[in-house]
Amino acid sequence: MKTIYKKLLFILLLMPLAALAQGTLSGTILEKATNLPLPGVNVVVQGTTNGTTSDMDGKFQLRGLQNGNVLVFTYIGFAEQKVTYTGQANISVTMDEDSNQLQEVVVQVGYGTTTKKDATGSVSVVTSADFNKGTIASADQLLTGRTPGVRITSDGGRPDAAPNIRIRGGSSLSAGNNPLIVIDGVALDYVNPAGVANPLSLVNPNDIESFSILKDASATAIYGARASNGVIIITTKRGTSGKPQFNFSSTTSIGKALDEINVMD
Repeated sequence: MKTIYKKLLFILLLMPLAALAQGTLSGTILEKATNLPLPGVNVVVQGTTNGTTSDMDGKFQLRGLQNGNVLVFTYIGFAEQKVTYTGQANISVTMDEDSNQLQEVVVQVGYGTTTKKDATGSVSVVTSADFNKGTIASADQLLTGRTPGVRITSDGGRPDAAPNIRIRGGSSLSAGNNPLIVIDGVALDYVNPAGVANPLSLVNPNDIESFSILKDASATAIYGARASNGVIIITTKRGTSGKPQFNFSSTTSIGKALDEINVMD
């Protein structure tokens, strides 16, 4: 019996030593297409904060590893790689481009389209998936609070009341500060011959596919001085291939202005 206890005690004494046995891993990270080193790749032990990054030559070194640790390699524009550590001293990792990450959002700029990567100015895109939900009376309500740098307020409760839209603040004390509104390539003024003060009320909110907001002075190269306060480009929905579909929705709402505030004589 004493012999068994001695053996168990000996095994228990060895277990902490085995737990403390940690290894060091060095490696090189290469791009699969060009076989060139990738600097700045994040290398992290999965489930821990133990990690490092590759240097200019694509080399890295990670300490404190144990057998079975999973190393996660991540880099913007490249597919994630996972490697299990089994005690090896050196490894070589190749990373391939991720087409899903490289796919850029197509934005409407002026009279054509481009990608966010190639756009020289500041462009924000709000698609139908990001629109405000609920009862929408005007197109500007779809955009309210959905993009930074754009402030939309209303002075009255009339359905055709023109909203106050400011892109990165006002730029003039006396002249108008509202941005230029472009619907499917047609620029609209805030006061048109039809007498409509709000050009956004001319389009059905349910027909809008996306908004593209041009925020800086580069928009004037496309639309001239009218774009000095920014541009809101509206793209409406278009037909798609497939079986014909018919959708119907109906909402009813009542808007009531606030009562006058009682003031002291």
